[in-house]
Amino acid sequence: MFEGFARRRVATSGAEINALVGGEGPPLLLLHGFPQSQVMWHRVAPMLAERFTVVAADLRGYGDSSKPPGDPAHETYSKRAVAKDQVEMMAALGFDRFRLAGHDRGARVAHRLTLDHPSRVERVAFLDIIPTVEVFERVDQAMGMAYYHWFFLIQPDGLPEHMIGLDPEFYLRRVLGSISGTGDVFDPEAVAAYLRAFRDPATVHAMCEDYRAGASIDLVHDREDRAAGRKITGPTLALWGSNSTVGRLYADPLSIWRPYAPAIQGQALPAGHFLPEEAPEETVRALVDFFG
Repeated sequence: MFEGFARRRVATSGAEINALVGGEGPPLLLLHGFPQSQVMWHRVAPMLAERFTVVAADLRGYGDSSKPPGDPAHETYSKRAVAKDQVEMMAALGFDRFRLAGHDRGARVAHRLTLDHPSRVERVAFLDIIPTVEVFERVDQAMGMAYYHWFFLIQPDGLPEHMIGLDPEFYLRRVLGSISGTGDVFDPEAVAAYLRAFRDPATVHAMCEDYRAGASIDLVHDREDRAAGRKITGPTLALWGSNSTVGRLYADPLSIWRPYAPAIQGQALPAGHFLPEEAPEETVRALVDFFG
């Protein structure tokens, strides 16, 4: 699915990161979201590789990256720790400064990475999210019904791990179908890759820890930054699906983002949540216009 890309495995101080590298030009790091892997970029990475050196990485715990066990404070899967993986991985590949685009959980990692390591990021794009702290502070019935998994996956004592483990394929397909514009949009080969990882209990545990961190230590970090007035000062792009939860719940995502990234620009694309798979050409066009 990534013809011409080379696979790399990089040991960082906290995990081993699996990545695909291809193309020529300025480096561009792509970070995926839940419940997927680097494979989600398969329709856009080859087109982006015509202009950039594209690095599509699996986040810690996802895909073929290593899956360390969680800890009681959820620091192992905090966005700060996961972002550090990516900074170290890019440096090992020879890229101390790069462009950055993240989707879903990967966009939350990208947000933290840009705040913690601003000198590393030339420009950053967030695909189909608003800031984590804003999601929790704007909870209502509509949000709870659309984002129920935010509250299911954070339950303690292995409850979601056990329940998902009873039928991982059913749960994966249910998630993909429920938050996309149409469940038929996914390439069977991509779904097979997602399912292969999802059948590993360590992957499911890592995903739950990702969400547990998002509801605990990540909020601490985000609120500390907000209180200190730390913002993303460089060029920033937000893209969201016109039929995604972000597009339906929030009338003006840019106004929500602006206190955190004053220079932000962006637009809705004709899609549900999974922009790179549902609207690949529109996604590439928007990213090239911004990064190019």
